[in-house]
Amino acid sequence: MRRVKGWLQGVLLVILGIGLALSSGCKGGGGTAGGGVAARYELLQVEPSSKTLESSFSATLKGVQDVAIYPQISGLITRVAVEDGARVAKGQTLFVLEQAPYRAALETAKANVQSAEAALATAQMKVESKEALQKEGVVSDYDLQTTRNALQVQQAALAPARAQLLIARNNLNYTEVKSPVDGVIGMVAYRVGALVSPQVQTPLVEVSDNAQMYAYFAMTEKQVLTLMRLGAEDAKPTARLVLNDGTVYSHQGRIDAISGIIDQKTGSVSVRALFPNPEGLLRSGGAGMVRIPYQRDSCIVIPQSATYELQDKVFVFRVVDGVTKSTEVVVLPISDGKEYIVESGLKPGDVIIAQGAGLLRDGLPVDTSPASQNTGE
Repeated sequence: MRRVKGWLQGVLLVILGIGLALSSGCKGGGGTAGGGVAARYELLQVEPSSKTLESSFSATLKGVQDVAIYPQISGLITRVAVEDGARVAKGQTLFVLEQAPYRAALETAKANVQSAEAALATAQMKVESKEALQKEGVVSDYDLQTTRNALQVQQAALAPARAQLLIARNNLNYTEVKSPVDGVIGMVAYRVGALVSPQVQTPLVEVSDNAQMYAYFAMTEKQVLTLMRLGAEDAKPTARLVLNDGTVYSHQGRIDAISGIIDQKTGSVSVRALFPNPEGLLRSGGAGMVRIPYQRDSCIVIPQSATYELQDKVFVFRVVDGVTKSTEVVVLPISDGKEYIVESGLKPGDVIIAQGAGLLRDGLPVDTSPASQNTGE
């Protein structure tokens, strides 16, 4: 019986000790915000600073020269000299059209020129003969003038014969369809045996000079004015290109041209950037995002970790009179994905919680000693 009593007394003493320990812990818990003791958080005092930002625009890529190749004569294709997507040089043969009828036309034109030249020589001889006879009084002035007129007729007949020879020679040359530029060809639209002419609706092929590429995009009038102010310091502001797979193109480009006309329907202005393309990675007809950097002065920048979202609105916790106060802010995302520019809601000198805003609530006491603070400069 005494042993049972002793055991019960021991249990009661243990329980009493645990209760006292818990009570003491609650009263002395200075690290918890719920107990009324100021907790230490990473603080940030916001101050104006300068920041380089980027504006992004959807762009369409085109070669510096995109040339649609049409035949200049009619004929059957007898040879396709290139493959789809091949790189070609200026002057390289792409197609060969049937040449036999054009060779025959060239020979006919040569014969016509020879005939006209012979007739002209004969007329010249007659004039010389008549002039000699006229001096002897054998031929009248009328006969001499008639002979001279015949000479002029033959001279006039030689000119169109020579023109036809030139046309025939050119037409024979046109049977070989050649690339007018260095570049990459698209898909070949016609094959051997197809009858083509200058009136075909679809070009034989397109050749893109893609050693350099244009990126075409549109900006608002306000954005263009900002860009032009930037251009006052740099004649051709720089630009970067983000490809469709999300990677940033390795070569930097520059703004090459800005349209002088504002589209009245959309209020936008066409802009063109020029990018080098030494590896041939960019293709005409492709797409991407052009990013143009610009400087933003006297702006307040905060880390995204200092914010939380509620019903599509962004909030921070300011420290006001030593306690947290939820404050709505209007922000502009920065392309690095780590910071915001605050458009409204904060002013220089405000102190905010820099980390873990999503875990806080209004009215929590905050330790504002200097060791807790960072500056936003």
